Amino acid sequence: MKKIIAFASAAALGLGVAACDSAAENEAEENIEEMEDTRDAQVNEMEAEGAITDEQADAMDDQTDAMEESMEEQADEIDEM
Repeated sequence: MKKIIAFASAAALGLGVAACDSAAENEAEENIEEMEDTRDAQVNEMEAEGAITDEQADAMDDQTDAMEESMEEQADEIDEM
C-alpha cells in the first residue's frame, strides 16, 4: 500500500511540474520529439537498406539522443527567461 501511495504522489508531482511548462516550452518539446522521430526513422531506413552498418546506426542514434537532450535543456530555459 505504501508503494502505491508513493507512486501516486510521485505521479501527481510530475503532473504538477508538467503543468508549469509554458505553451512555448511545450511546443518546442513537441518539435524536438518530431525531429528525433524523423531522424530515427531515417537512420533505421538507411540501416535496413544496408547504406550504413549497425555500428554507424548506433552512433547516429547516440548523436540524436545527445542533440535531443541539449535541445530539451534549451527548451526548459524558455520559462526561466
